[in-house]
Amino acid sequence: MIDLHTHSIFSDGELIPAELVRRAYIKGYRAIAITDHMDTSNMELIIPKVVSIAEELNRFQRIKVIPGAELTHLPPELIPEKIAEARRLGAELVLVHGETLVEPVEKGTNRAAIEAGADILAHPGLITEEDVRLAAEKGVALEITSRKGHCLANGHVARLAIKFGAPLVINTDAHSPSDLIDREFALKVLLAAGLDGKQAETVFLTAEKFI
Repeated sequence: MIDLHTHSIFSDGELIPAELVRRAYIKGYRAIAITDHMDTSNMELIIPKVVSIAEELNRFQRIKVIPGAELTHLPPELIPEKIAEARRLGAELVLVHGETLVEPVEKGTNRAAIEAGADILAHPGLITEEDVRLAAEKGVALEITSRKGHCLANGHVARLAIKFGAPLVINTDAHSPSDLIDREFALKVLLAAGLDGKQAETVFLTAEKFI
């Protein structure tokens, strides 16, 4: 299992990074990205700390730790500069919190994230065909998620991604230990979203490029 979207106590997760990583390893993970919620208020505080922790843990753990960021509830106009800033601060993976059905994310966030070249658009909700086409052109991965609420649009996202050739990844958006899943359960989530076995394997392979 490669999970490219998790949260620690640096935002609204329950675990310190070391415990999050340890629990993921025991669950069978090969790699995990720590992608706490961020805006201008906390980027400079969190990203360097996560970079340092990742470097430290990667010296001793048999699981790859990737320092990242999830830009969350930003005005769409700010997204390009904040993606650039997150990368400047050391984030190796930048997600943008997409237009999920269960939160009041500003309309236009999905498009701004794709145009700005985010690595992954998290839980993009009822994303438009036009935006999925653009994601395919730019190579921005769309997220299939196992997280309650955010997963409601998985089928819609999967159908359009397959139709237009946009890359897909599956993540947990884990906030607590119980959110972590193994590869077998991740496969079930992908199949439930409407993918067949071959398409599901392609999703797992897409995650490889981020590690």
